[in-house]
Amino acid sequence: MDSAAPSAPALHQSYAEAVPELSVPWRAEAPPRPEIAWLNEELAVELGYDPARLRTADGIALLTGQIEGTTAQAYAGHQFGSANPQLGDGRAVLLGDLVDTHGRRRDLHLKGAGRTPFARGGDGKAPLGPMLREAVIGEWLHACGVPTTRALAVLTTGEQIAPRQGVTPEPGALLVRVAASHLRVGTAEYAAWHHDPGVSRALLEHSIVRHHPSAGSALELLEAVSRAQAQLVAQWMVLGFVHGVMNTDNMALSGEGIDYGPCAVLDVHRQDAVFSSIDHAGRYAYGRQPGIALWNLSRYAEALLPVVDAGSPDAAVEQATAVLEQYEGWFAQAYAGELARVLGVEGEQGEVLALGQELFTLLEAAGADHTLSLRALSEGRADELPPGHEDWVRRWERMRSPTADGAGPTAPLYVPRNVALDGALRAAHLGDLGPVHELLGAVREPLRRRDGLAHLEGPGEGGEQFLTFCGT
Repeated sequence: MDSAAPSAPALHQSYAEAVPELSVPWRAEAPPRPEIAWLNEELAVELGYDPARLRTADGIALLTGQIEGTTAQAYAGHQFGSANPQLGDGRAVLLGDLVDTHGRRRDLHLKGAGRTPFARGGDGKAPLGPMLREAVIGEWLHACGVPTTRALAVLTTGEQIAPRQGVTPEPGALLVRVAASHLRVGTAEYAAWHHDPGVSRALLEHSIVRHHPSAGSALELLEAVSRAQAQLVAQWMVLGFVHGVMNTDNMALSGEGIDYGPCAVLDVHRQDAVFSSIDHAGRYAYGRQPGIALWNLSRYAEALLPVVDAGSPDAAVEQATAVLEQYEGWFAQAYAGELARVLGVEGEQGEVLALGQELFTLLEAAGADHTLSLRALSEGRADELPPGHEDWVRRWERMRSPTADGAGPTAPLYVPRNVALDGALRAAHLGDLGPVHELLGAVREPLRRRDGLAHLEGPGEGGEQFLTFCGT
């Protein structure tokens, strides 16, 4: 599809124009037989695209990156705590950015696009299962009101690619991702580690314009990013979402969640829950996510130091530290707000936090299901909690908001349960997309109970030792 056509939004290259040192021109490989496996028609309309035109030959050309002006982005990052100075879009290209029908500037990004200069020995391909996983997780989080990247489309490429697990070839796929941007903490690290302060300054200015226009300085940008991350992780924690790989290259400056690889959702509530096959030490366990976010923000602050106060490094550290010391308060405020909303209670922040902490301690001791327990409470069915919660229930009832009972459920019923999602992705691997489409339909309306979906309400069988693999 011609990006300049009057019926389609114009694609720009704002990032490459603002900071040319941080990307390279690169075009996606042409897949042999591309077909749309799932098209997010609602999102397409929001972006200004006609879904029917996206299904035409011109539309497929856009969705597979066969257009001019695309780039591969450079970034670095701390991966599992260790610095990696050279990462980047190893199998992805930025198609461009556009202004959607609500006036918001958003990126179009293609994963599985083939090798780029940042591929580091990989083949640049992506398997179908992980691309569908990212689509499902993004749609669920969006439906729950969580800032997140989303999939515009998942396409099969018509080829079998080298397996990411086992020895059997996997169907190749492409993910067309929509994001507020792809600026990451790792982007700022790359600029600071490889370029003079002028590049970091240009990136700073672009980040402010793109995401936090009220910020007037590096410190104010650090605060804005920190507040956004505090809110994001608070929402993850109440939902029971485990990102799984919170490296600094996976933390977006916009405050959106990004890069859903070995992610999962709690069944039994456990603070130490780890599902990723590569997180051997539990660095990114469910209960560690708020602290890891602060650790990542500290790395962002270090990358900003040359533009905070170039003349006095010590003063820059002191000023940045003063901002980061407020993170715990921002997180507590956001977390208390999310708990109050889901539990339907009112009270001082400390009271709400204590109520939530005690609830989760009781759930973990009882081996209770995270999602079903919160759903029962949001519907006023405290009698369904495990025995031993009586004192807690009395406190909860005293704190209940007068409007809570008539407000309807505030906790999701349908979440991308690990067993159900894994089964749907296995079916897709074998050519049956029906279970994925059913799961997408459920999680895109997570609050409303529907006939025929009872099998998606609970954890399913065999998920006790569930593992996810980083295929994205």
